[in-house]
Amino acid sequence: MARETIRQIWEKLQSVEDENDPFLLACAEDERKGVRQLLSRWKREKEKRLKEKELFEKMCVFEKQLRQEGFQMIAGIDEAGRGPLAGPVVGCAVILPEDFYLPGINDSKKLTPQMRNIFEEQIRKEAVAVGIGIVHAPEIDRLNIYRAAKKAMAHAVAQLSVFPDHLLIDAMEIDVPVPQTKLIKGDARSVSIAAASIVAKVCRDRMMIEYSKKYPMYHFDKNMGYATEEHLQALRKYGPSPLHRRSFAPVKDLIEGS
Repeated sequence: MARETIRQIWEKLQSVEDENDPFLLACAEDERKGVRQLLSRWKREKEKRLKEKELFEKMCVFEKQLRQEGFQMIAGIDEAGRGPLAGPVVGCAVILPEDFYLPGINDSKKLTPQMRNIFEEQIRKEAVAVGIGIVHAPEIDRLNIYRAAKKAMAHAVAQLSVFPDHLLIDAMEIDVPVPQTKLIKGDARSVSIAAASIVAKVCRDRMMIEYSKKYPMYHFDKNMGYATEEHLQALRKYGPSPLHRRSFAPVKDLIEGS
């Protein structure tokens, strides 16, 4: 053991899973402070992986139940962008394979932008099918945001390359001829809905970053169209852009007061 460096020991520990592994037990007898710190780190990371696995399995309950009932192509549905003052609402539908595993997946709002980007790439790579539906500001104003969100999600289902036989949807039902289950806070309860929430969020954020190049005064690359103080100040100074939702206060109040 003494011949091995701290780095070499850590590299070997990466492949250790069993707490009774002979190498792990040998490390426990090493008196070096650095080795003891490695063991503590190994234990923390193992506990983290176990918690992530438990959460993931809990989030697969609805999918497993539906498969037991005979459904195979189960699509998770969610949207991003109901609350902002500007930009589109983006719906997403994702069909995941039965053996899909992505530890740490959760409601997109609980993940950092970096983690969302990493997860979005893996979801797109491994998914059976991904569909995106987009409804822009003028149509949001015409329909209202609730109906616009439903339309975006329905369009996302239509864009799937494989037609689903059941839908798991976050908090609503949509007008498509497919059996569906509405789950309150579904993006934190279903892995399929969580995947859809991540892809929808990343897709919309990238759109807003692109829009910020055309309308830099609103700082869409930072606020994604939400009503931050900086955004509100720009709105009062420059007025609404073509991307702003004129049926939303304070955009509506600003227009009526001008």
